[in-house]
Amino acid sequence: MLRRTRAFCGRCRLDLHQCRSLSSLPPPPPPPLPGFHFPSGSRRYRAGQGARPGAGQMSSAQTNQILKANEYSHTFPRGPASHGVLGFHSNMLPSNHPGEDRRSSATCLPGRGGVLFGVFDGHAGPACAHAVSQRLFYYIVVASLPLRTLAELDRAVEEDRAGPPLLEWHKHPQDHSGTDGGTSSFYSLRNYWQERLEDEDEDEDKEDDSRVTSALVNAFRRLDYDLSVEAQVHLSMSSPRRVSLPGEGLPMSSPLRVVLSGSTACVVHVSNGVLHVANLGDSRAVLGMQEADGRWSATSLTSDHNAQNPEELQRVLEEHPRSERRTVVRHDRLLGLLLPFRAFGDVRFKWSAEMLSRVYETRPDLISAVSDAVRMLPPHYLTPPYLSAQPDVTRHRITPADKFLVLATDGLWEMMHRQMVVQLVGEQLTGLQQQRPIVPGMGMTLGGLQRLLLDRRGRVLSVLEDQNAATHLLRHALGDDGYRAVAPNRLAKMLSLPADLARRYRDDITITVIHLNELNT
Repeated sequence: MLRRTRAFCGRCRLDLHQCRSLSSLPPPPPPPLPGFHFPSGSRRYRAGQGARPGAGQMSSAQTNQILKANEYSHTFPRGPASHGVLGFHSNMLPSNHPGEDRRSSATCLPGRGGVLFGVFDGHAGPACAHAVSQRLFYYIVVASLPLRTLAELDRAVEEDRAGPPLLEWHKHPQDHSGTDGGTSSFYSLRNYWQERLEDEDEDEDKEDDSRVTSALVNAFRRLDYDLSVEAQVHLSMSSPRRVSLPGEGLPMSSPLRVVLSGSTACVVHVSNGVLHVANLGDSRAVLGMQEADGRWSATSLTSDHNAQNPEELQRVLEEHPRSERRTVVRHDRLLGLLLPFRAFGDVRFKWSAEMLSRVYETRPDLISAVSDAVRMLPPHYLTPPYLSAQPDVTRHRITPADKFLVLATDGLWEMMHRQMVVQLVGEQLTGLQQQRPIVPGMGMTLGGLQRLLLDRRGRVLSVLEDQNAATHLLRHALGDDGYRAVAPNRLAKMLSLPADLARRYRDDITITVIHLNELNT
């Protein structure tokens, strides 16, 4: 089941130069799914998704071309170096144009090692998610390396020679890559490790669990801090120019564009059979476990940071004066605008009112180049910061019952319950749905039996069609007929929606399924 599919792996050395949507009110519910075919050319496909088929029903081959365009699989070699991970399946399907989700996976090479996986859900544009997906893993490695290894790294940089490789990336050939901040991002990272070297109070004798938790928290917070500082330096060194014309804009790597957009993040670190999940926002990590009787159960390893989480809501309210209790969270959004209560970037919820006002007043050329949603001071902006980049970290030791971990942005969880997600992946891996006989219950009608047969037929065909578990989930999320089977017509219609309409039905979806234990066969 696990194998390399168009593998693109490479060891990245020290040359780090290469290295929710905002609106005032919740969107209205989408209209019923159209029952007609869209004319040729009505959908704008992203790179790698293939051309829109001509008028008429989308064929099975065309559906698969779109669904599988971004799928990726990787198998790790057996032994201690795998840290308890057999391999992973990943896929992503954009809805926004351009897509705002990103994903990353890499093996940590020096020090104590480990494997890292992450999904990143951008809002107000893809710039922040793009930067975080390229840079966060380096910060995690630097935060967890022994000081003697950091000292060797610093000497190599000082002597202008190649340092030890830090990460081995596992990427789809079409995954977004490129520079993010260039020289400034490298100097920010180097400043971070030099501060660690100068910290006389750092305790290197911490237990592994405590060390990994601290490294994840420190890496998240430090990267968010550095993104903010880089944007402020950029503002102080750049000079005003004419207001941007329509169609113009800041490059995606511009420090200001990065911090005026935002991104949630859910990152998994696996080392020596122990999972650490660091979550910021509303992406989720769900563990799939197989019970002794063969049944599948789902356990969430994350909690959403939004108004639906009472503890998170209480945290936000307690961080501000009682006089703001009616304005801090309105319409289940931070200051009535932002759904997640924790995120990278989004400095319009973090910087002082004076700094933001100065940017808006003195640099209209920069502000005009970004999203309309971030061009003005939020209402009732009295006691910033309102938004946090402090992740929650959960630890879990892998047991024989733990078979896989599903890491996904909120686009999947808005469409499927976690138990259904685990059930689909588990049944795909074990093939139980092909072996289990159908035994009609007492009082079952012919219509009920027919639905059971159609359900089984649809799931068997889907399993045979998808070797990649993430693609299997995408197919069911978009094409589910209500009986756990895929309706080809519904799937084709969902994939045929024009770009300006697709976002009303679903968000970008990014999924990584991490396989933790061999299945019993």
